[in-house]
Amino acid sequence: NSGGALVNLKGELVGVNTAILAPGGGNVGIGFAIPSNMAIQLMHQLVEYGEVRRGLLGIAVQDLTPDLSLAFGLPEDSHGAVVVKVTDDTPAAKAGIRSGDIITALNGDEIRNSTELRNKIGLLRVGDKVALKIERDGHETTLTTEIAEPVIAKIGGSKLDPRLAGAEFSDLEKGMNQSQEDVQGVVITSVESPSPAASAGLRPGDIITSVNRRPVKNLAEIKEAFRKRSDSLLINIRRGNMALFVLLR
Repeated sequence: NSGGALVNLKGELVGVNTAILAPGGGNVGIGFAIPSNMAIQLMHQLVEYGEVRRGLLGIAVQDLTPDLSLAFGLPEDSHGAVVVKVTDDTPAAKAGIRSGDIITALNGDEIRNSTELRNKIGLLRVGDKVALKIERDGHETTLTTEIAEPVIAKIGGSKLDPRLAGAEFSDLEKGMNQSQEDVQGVVITSVESPSPAASAGLRPGDIITSVNRRPVKNLAEIKEAFRKRSDSLLINIRRGNMALFVLLR
């Protein structure tokens, strides 16, 4: 249960062990593992991108319980995942998925509950096509869309570079920068003290407009800018009506 292989009686790999629940603190208990098909997908992403890239569909779901089945006019033993929320401007919204839709299959595979749906979506990559079979008002239909790149709301500085640890960054939304509405960049929303970011002189409200003279307009671009590690980092900052460079070594 320390990352080893989980095999069946034929010696075939079926999972990678991750944890154990042992009341006595020993090796006797209930083991938990990541299914091998999921581990393989994650491995391919780590090799190709250096990180796991999860796609976005844009829905929140819950299990279709017997009580909900009756409320929707379905047999009590029906299975599926009930859509409880659709986020605006996402693949799900553009495909026409609505709150109250019941997803019963994804790309031809039966969906019995919300966990199955989340796991199957988690195995898909950005750009993969998705065909969702849904029940709506007693009628069955299929809606198609594709997995999109997730929108990053916030990111910790340590995920960008150890020298930025302690700071948190987010996209600069309209109205956040009152002094210069035409400035584009990434805003520092908080800085812990003490921390490497605080020692470097970064402050909440600072707007990073470039990294090593490469302009950055959002979190996706600043993430890409920090992929190329360097001994020194030259960050251009807008602070109120001032502009300054901060050099991190």
